[in-house]
Amino acid sequence: MTDLEQHIQQTPLADTHEHQNTFEVMTDRVPDILGFLFDGCYITADLVVAGADPRDVERLVDPSNPDIAGRFSAIRSAWERCRHTGYGEGLRLAAKLVYGIDELTVETLEAARARDAELRAPGARLRVLRELANVEYVQVDNGTWPCAPDSEAPEFFFSDISWEAFSNGHVDAKAIHAETGVEVRDLQTLREAMGVIFTKYAPLAIAVKSQHAYDRTLCWEERSDADAERVLQKQLAGREISEAETLCLGDWCWARGVELTIEHNLPFKHHTGYYASHSTMVLERTRPANLCPLLLKYPKARFVLMHGSYPYGHELRAIAKQFPNVIVDLCWAWSIDPFSVAGFVRRFIHAVPANKLFVFGGDTVWPVETVGYAAQCRLWLTRALQAEVDEGLLTEAQAMEIATQVMRENQRAVFDLEGTRSALRAAAAR
Repeated sequence: MTDLEQHIQQTPLADTHEHQNTFEVMTDRVPDILGFLFDGCYITADLVVAGADPRDVERLVDPSNPDIAGRFSAIRSAWERCRHTGYGEGLRLAAKLVYGIDELTVETLEAARARDAELRAPGARLRVLRELANVEYVQVDNGTWPCAPDSEAPEFFFSDISWEAFSNGHVDAKAIHAETGVEVRDLQTLREAMGVIFTKYAPLAIAVKSQHAYDRTLCWEERSDADAERVLQKQLAGREISEAETLCLGDWCWARGVELTIEHNLPFKHHTGYYASHSTMVLERTRPANLCPLLLKYPKARFVLMHGSYPYGHELRAIAKQFPNVIVDLCWAWSIDPFSVAGFVRRFIHAVPANKLFVFGGDTVWPVETVGYAAQCRLWLTRALQAEVDEGLLTEAQAMEIATQVMRENQRAVFDLEGTRSALRAAAAR
C-alpha cells in the first residue's frame, strides 16, 4: 500500500449527502440482508434496466417475506448482468465489508443474514458509519422543513431544510399553517411563513436542499410579485394552473429561499444531472448551465451543485471555475459512473481551485450501503490521484494534501459544523 492509498483509507470522509433512515424507522421497517444491500442503493434501477421484472425487484427488498432464496433467485440473472456497474460495485463492497461476503449467492446470503439483528440494534447505525465507513459526520436530506436532532446521535447527523416543494411551485397552505401558524392568503403571508421556517430551523440546519430538477427545468427566471401573486391566488382557490404558471410561482419561491439562505448563512444544495430510478429522465432540464441566471443574480449566496452534474461534467467545471459562489459535490456520482468521475477529478484539479470540491456523499438510506459507497469513493479517488503522481503532474505529498482537502477540509470551510452542533445539542437537551 502506498502512502497515498494509506492516507486516503485512514482520512475520515465528510459525508455531505444521505437520506439515512433514523433508528425509529429502522426499528419499524426491520430491514434484512437483502434490504440492507439492495433497498435504496440504486442497484434496483440497474436490475430493471438489465431485464428484471419490477415486481420481482419489489419483492427483493420486502423484509416481510422471509424467503431470502426465492427473492434473490428471481433477480439473480439481472444481478449477474449489472454486478460490474458502479452501483453493483458499491453493493459488492458493502457485502464484503459488512457481511464478509465475497460472492452473492443464495448460500452466502442465507449464511450472513444472522448479522441482521446486530445491524438493527441501538447504536449500530452510528458504529457502522463511523467505524466501517469511516465518515466524520453525515448530512441528511429527509425531504422536510424540520431539522430535529437525531435521537441517537445529534452531533453526528445533520439535516437539510427541504425547499423542493416551494421550488416546484407547490404551496401547501394547510401544511404551512400547521408548521408555522401563518395562514397563507397572498405573497406577503407566504413570504412571512417562509421566514418563520428559517427562524425555527436554520440554526439546526446544515444547508437548504432542493431536488426539483426531477420535476421541472433548472432554468430560472426572475418573476414579478404581480405575476406570482396571480398564480398563487389560482392555486389557493383550487383552480388548475398551467406548467408555465407553476414555473412562475416556483421561480419566485426558489428565489425567496436563496435570499433566506444568504440571510441565515446557509449553503443551498441543488440536485443537478442524472436521475435516480429508471425510465423517467428528462436530461436536458438537469444541465447545470441552466442555473447561470440564478448564480449571476445572487453572488452572495453559496450554491452546492450536486452529483457532479453527470453527464455534464464539462459544464460544471466551467461554472465552478467562473463563479466564486459555486461548490461542486460528487455525492452519489462515483456509483453512477466511477471512470468518468475519476477523470472529472483529474480535470478539476487542473482547471478549478482545489477548495471548490467535495468528493463524498452516499445518497442512500441504510448505513450498510454507505459503507460500500465510501469504500468505492476511496478506491477511485486513490486511482485518480495516483495517476496524477505516476504521470508526474503531482508529487505524492501534493496528492495527499489534495485528498485531505476534498475529503473533509473543504467541507469544514463551507458548513458551520460547530455552530450547528451547538444548536443541536441545546435542542436535544430540551
